[in-house]
Amino acid sequence: MDKIDKQILAILQEDATTPVAEIAEKVNLSSTPCWRRIQKMEEDGVIVRRVALLDAGKLNVGVTVFVLIKTNQHNATWYEQFSNTVKMIPEVVEFYRMSGNIDYLLRVVVPNIAAYDAVYQKLTQSNALFDVNASFAMEQIKHTTALPLGYAGLD
Repeated sequence: MDKIDKQILAILQEDATTPVAEIAEKVNLSSTPCWRRIQKMEEDGVIVRRVALLDAGKLNVGVTVFVLIKTNQHNATWYEQFSNTVKMIPEVVEFYRMSGNIDYLLRVVVPNIAAYDAVYQKLTQSNALFDVNASFAMEQIKHTTALPLGYAGLD
């Protein structure tokens, strides 16, 4: 990955609908080599997919809840059941297995506390959880889907 690839990725992370001709102009390439670079990064899995980012407030899911979960179950059967449960809840938009004192972290988006309670009920009804702690975000100070590109190509 070279400097031009990183420039292309920066442009695509900002707006994936940017026409190839415009990207090419910004990185001082002609359209065909620029298109080939984008295709190669897609083939190599660097570009995973292109999506539309939506306004959570306009879709009535402007409340963000971070859910910290502890369990005393650490076996494959429990994990599979829990993972399947979480994946079936559309309000859960991020799901991580953690190190440290917390076993799992979920980011949940809902319209209000009552909607979060419904998510909580789904989580706790089908899984043995030791502790569930929820924190409601008061203000979003920084949010980006853009990954830092300074490390790309370094091993």
